[in-house]
Amino acid sequence: MLVLAVNLPLQAQQSERFGPYELHYTVVNSTFLEPKVASQYQIVRGEERAILNLAIREHLDDGTTRARSAKLEGRTWDLFQNQFFEFSEVREGDAIYYIGQFKFSDEELRFFEVTFAPEGATRSYEFRFQQKVYEEQ
Repeated sequence: MLVLAVNLPLQAQQSERFGPYELHYTVVNSTFLEPKVASQYQIVRGEERAILNLAIREHLDDGTTRARSAKLEGRTWDLFQNQFFEFSEVREGDAIYYIGQFKFSDEELRFFEVTFAPEGATRSYEFRFQQKVYEEQ
């Protein structure tokens, strides 16, 4: 995912299928990004800042997949705070990614909720997951 992820340590990219669409997602501490890369994508680096990186692929009848643009809304929360994402779209060649930034506290369990409507889809989809986040040590 994402050329900027080339500079990241190996992360467990995850995905979930919604009909013909597959949503790929990963949460990464912003300090794993090189300063130059973070600046290029207007990502604020900090020990208690992270990004949610999303990409949507459509599975086609011929067995191939293609990147799909989408309208997204989302939020992340814990016991004390609720943050809404302002997703930034990144296009690199044929790839399309969405980046949402958020603040967190070390060793915090975060909950995530994203609603997405792929371009050309007849409906929107809702996705939820949770992940513990850590400051870089």
